[in-house]
Amino acid sequence: MKYAKIKDRESHRVVATAIIHKSGKYLITKRSENKKVYPGKWTVPGGGLAIDDYIDEKPNEDRVWYFSLEKGLRREVMEETKLNIGKIDYLLDLTFIRPDNVAVLTLSFYAPWKKGAVKLSEEEVDFVWATRDEIKNYDLIAGIREEIYMVDDILNNRKTKKLFLRF
Repeated sequence: MKYAKIKDRESHRVVATAIIHKSGKYLITKRSENKKVYPGKWTVPGGGLAIDDYIDEKPNEDRVWYFSLEKGLRREVMEETKLNIGKIDYLLDLTFIRPDNVAVLTLSFYAPWKKGAVKLSEEEVDFVWATRDEIKNYDLIAGIREEIYMVDDILNNRKTKKLFLRF
């Protein structure tokens, strides 16, 4: 597949996602049908890093802000689900090209539920806390199921199977 229409071949939209776990279950949400990317698909909470996630904070002497992505991910989880999450751990990264030819870098993380009851934003239309076995019954964005399986293996001290090709 060719992507000749991509003019800016260096910049990426930066997105972070959180696989939230609680008592052996994982939170998945269903995207609204009016979303431009993956409408109606089930996914995990997350979204794009915004300059507002850090610009009003004081940078260090070299004008560097730390922990901006984590702050942005916590904001996205709160906006989408009204949940607080615990310690955030890195899982993997992936890239894709959106239908509008914007390159996206997604950093996938996992974190335990800390507090709150799920209350969805208007961007999501449904949610479920599902076990590893129940996840297969939902029309997830490609790759999300495997990411949840990886987290389940990590949390249960199982050797993670090669679910994705790595070099």
